[in-house]
Amino acid sequence: MEKRLSAREKFSYGAGAVGKDMVYALTATYILYYYQDLLGINPVYMGIILLAARVFDAFNDPIMGIIVAKTKTRFGRFRPWLLIGTILNSVFLILLFAVPSGMSASGLIAYASVFYIMWGTTYTMMDIPYWSMVPAFTNVGKERENVSAMARSCAGAGSALIQIFTMIIVPVVGAFGLDGAKAAMDRFGVTEVTDKMVTTVTEINGFFWIAVIVAAIFLITTLLTCINIKEKSSVEMKAASVKQMFKALFSNDQAMVVVITIVLVNTAFYITSNLVIYFFKYDFGGADWNGSYTLFNMFGGAIQILSMMILFPILRRFFNLIRLFKISLIMSVVGYGTLLLIAFTAMNNVFILFVPGLFIFSANGLLTVMTTVFLANTVDYGEFKNGRRDESVIFSMQTFVVKLASGLAALVASIALAVFNISNDTGAAETAGTSSVVGLRMVMVIIPVAGLLIALLIFGKKYILTDEKLKEIIVENMKKQPTPPSE
Repeated sequence: MEKRLSAREKFSYGAGAVGKDMVYALTATYILYYYQDLLGINPVYMGIILLAARVFDAFNDPIMGIIVAKTKTRFGRFRPWLLIGTILNSVFLILLFAVPSGMSASGLIAYASVFYIMWGTTYTMMDIPYWSMVPAFTNVGKERENVSAMARSCAGAGSALIQIFTMIIVPVVGAFGLDGAKAAMDRFGVTEVTDKMVTTVTEINGFFWIAVIVAAIFLITTLLTCINIKEKSSVEMKAASVKQMFKALFSNDQAMVVVITIVLVNTAFYITSNLVIYFFKYDFGGADWNGSYTLFNMFGGAIQILSMMILFPILRRFFNLIRLFKISLIMSVVGYGTLLLIAFTAMNNVFILFVPGLFIFSANGLLTVMTTVFLANTVDYGEFKNGRRDESVIFSMQTFVVKLASGLAALVASIALAVFNISNDTGAAETAGTSSVVGLRMVMVIIPVAGLLIALLIFGKKYILTDEKLKEIIVENMKKQPTPPSE
């Protein structure tokens, strides 16, 4: 009888997901704001950098998978890269938020380009082995499924922690090591310092210390994983090349439908997540805008996690996956529509934003679960249609398309910030009702709604893997399996 995982082992693996996704959430949510709004990089340049880094990942991810697959050490093939990648990524995370003062505009662009790409490369170095090592320490069946689900939930919790606490902590730790107005003068090299300058410098310094804190948590949680998880030496890992990924995708029409849907859905939500901080700072406004922003994120993070862990299992009892997916897409569209209507009223209370937030965050949690399930279903379909199971290839593609969606969303958000002149250097967007604020609202809502409606149309017309169809496919696949020799 195979040994079952202990509670300590499960906790240690989940802890690794918490730290890992805290790091990812910090950069995904705040890197554009840090470089564009606080440091003043042209938003279009920043958007191009973020998209280029994601395209680079199309080649980086499979290469890292091949390197891990070929690794053989006394500590296993996964843990050495997990630890090395974490150490390097922690260093680059801190450097990413430690821009030297007095850099020129071109110098800032070069600095952001180099260190963001290096951060992404080293993140892949630890992310690929983290998820790939599940078969190396779990038993086939329920234990493996439960560990995977637990780790995904822990990852969501890590992301939610960043959303909830970052803008609470930034002003507090930002004062550390600074001497008020004098520090601002030293930083900017000017003799006349405004309160706005001091606030900006405090935020810049705050993000540096947040990066240090998150990097420390990241190292501790990864060490827990590496120390307490023991690999089974017999487990092999199959790595997919870029050519294999796209060949498997184009030969599997259902995988293509799901991948396009994932890109559209994630791009829609990422556009909003990139711009929501600007909405609170320049539109919702007020001296305590970051308090309202934090409260909204706290509510949204809780709703998203609850929808994944509780709401999805409940709704699954009453609806099949395809119908629930369509309902979730419609929920998100309703949420965005409600947000747009509320934005054109006299917004004076953050709690009114909880109404559209409930729809949008619930839908996002549900859609995250279901897109993973749909992608898994296309593996069975691929075996039925093409005679081969491309599990590792298909799920390598999922990692890439989610990153691609974040890059596309960052580019759209960056262009919007440039077009509508929304930045820390101008007051044009600080008065509700200006063209800048109206433009911000429209981009936050109209483009995501368009993407979600296109996803609904494509998925509704092209996805055919109903529960009944999947049962037929599984039966047919089993018939094709070679009969084991009789003893």
